[in-house]
Amino acid sequence: MKGRAKTHWEAVYAQRTPDSVSWFQPHAEHSLELIARAGLTRDAAIIDVGGGASTLADDLLARGYHDLTVLDLSAAALAAAQVRLGDDARRVSWVEADITAVDLPRQRYDLWHDRAVFHFLTDVAQRHAYVEGVLQSVKLGGHVIVATFAEDGPDHCSGLPVMRYGADALHAEFGAPFELLEHSRETHHTPGGAVQQFVYCYCRRSAS
Repeated sequence: MKGRAKTHWEAVYAQRTPDSVSWFQPHAEHSLELIARAGLTRDAAIIDVGGGASTLADDLLARGYHDLTVLDLSAAALAAAQVRLGDDARRVSWVEADITAVDLPRQRYDLWHDRAVFHFLTDVAQRHAYVEGVLQSVKLGGHVIVATFAEDGPDHCSGLPVMRYGADALHAEFGAPFELLEHSRETHHTPGGAVQQFVYCYCRRSAS
C-alpha cells in the first residue's frame, strides 16, 4: 500500500506542474494566519507535513522562521520546492517519507502543520499511526494545525478516495491529548476553477 501511494504521487508530480495541482495555493494565507496566532518565536521548530511543493516554507522563511522541516512522500514534489527556493533551500530540512511510517524525533517540533494529507488516510490504522507520530514529535504544549476536506468537500482527490470531516469529527481523531483552540473553514479555488471546502482545526497538545 505504501509503495503504491508513493508511486501514485511521484506520477502526479511527473505529469503536472506544482502550480496546476488542485490543492495549489500561491500563498497559504489561512495557514499563515493560524501560525502567526500561535505566537511562536522565530526560532520555533515547525514541520509542514505533506508540504511537498507548497510555498508555505518560502513564506515562513520570509517571515524570519529558520527551523523548518518539510516532509513529503514525493521526491519530485520536494525537488520542485528546492529548485524554486534556490540557495534558500539549504535553510530547510527536507524529509522524503511516509508520515504513517516515519520515525520522527521525540518532542522536536513546536508546531505541526498539515493541509490536505490527513484526509487521504482512509484506513483506521493509518490515522492511528499518524496521530502517534504527532504525539511523539510535537512538544508538550505545542501547536497542531490540520486541514482536511470539509463535510461538503470533494469525496475524491487526484483519483483517490478521501475522508471528509466536520471540526468536531476531525478533532475527535486526535482525542483528549489535544485541546481544540479554534476551527474554521476555507473555500479553496483550484487552478482548474473548481471550488473545494476545507475545515481547519487548530489544537494545542496537552502540557502533561
